[in-house]
Amino acid sequence: MTADDPGAPASTRAGTWAVVVAAAMLVAAALGLQAWRNRACPVSAAETAALYITSAKAVDRAALSFDALVADVYWIRALQHYGGTRLARTADKDYPLLRPLIELATSLDPRFTIAYRFGAIFFAESPPDGPGRPDWSLALLQKGLDATPDKWQYAMDMGFIHYWWRQDYKTAAAWFERAAAMPGGSWWLRSMAATTLAEGGDRQSSRRMWQEIYETADHEWLKNNARIRLAQFDALEQMDVLDTLVKRYQGVFGRRPGRWSDLVAAGYLRGEPLDPAGTPYTIEPFAEFSVALAPSSPLQPLPPQFIKKASRVP
Repeated sequence: MTADDPGAPASTRAGTWAVVVAAAMLVAAALGLQAWRNRACPVSAAETAALYITSAKAVDRAALSFDALVADVYWIRALQHYGGTRLARTADKDYPLLRPLIELATSLDPRFTIAYRFGAIFFAESPPDGPGRPDWSLALLQKGLDATPDKWQYAMDMGFIHYWWRQDYKTAAAWFERAAAMPGGSWWLRSMAATTLAEGGDRQSSRRMWQEIYETADHEWLKNNARIRLAQFDALEQMDVLDTLVKRYQGVFGRRPGRWSDLVAAGYLRGEPLDPAGTPYTIEPFAEFSVALAPSSPLQPLPPQFIKKASRVP
């Protein structure tokens, strides 16, 4: 007779549950203590690298019955590693622990939706904002689909990775169609598939995609990321208008203006133009692009596939 057996004495069952509850409380306390330690005494990069076991099977054995809790720990570590590296003031950024941490988190909890979806974006982000590995993103999302074949969001994300980071619009459209055909698939994916095939990666179809992501995002980080992308498209349109004014000034005065006050004095502008984040644009007197975002703008870097190259001024 076991403690789970209904016929077991009440005292035995109560004792077993007390042990389980106590163990869970200890794990929760340990997680809280570790989180406090991370804030109070950040570990060095070398020490951090030594904290992780790379074998999911080994972690699974060590985790006993608390796989989901341990997966949360590894996911939190992945967020810390990604955020800390992205904000680091170093020229050459690397993300050596990002993939092992996310792989461990999703192996311990195969239904860890946030880790799959956010992890895919983290992997794909171009340097210095990420490792620039959309192939890792696709492998991670395929792992998620293998675990939950009815998760249409993973199929949509596969299409998005092909669309935004690989500019493979035919494959992206096929994934959007597949996601739309899955139970619960969002209605706009079918029209997005058609638009992708017809127009490729033009600005307007890309803006529509980010607008849909912004309106349907169920996590604040993804919503904020979409908001930044939409602001970047606003900046690109403003830069096109400003570039036209710079060229008009050049045609009249025979030179490219050196600063915005030149255009204000000539009556082309009322004041120094600001990007959607509130940072002044810059004029590049001799560069390939006549108008650019300031290096300090929060909207940097702009998506390179949507920047129109201006004629070089002799």
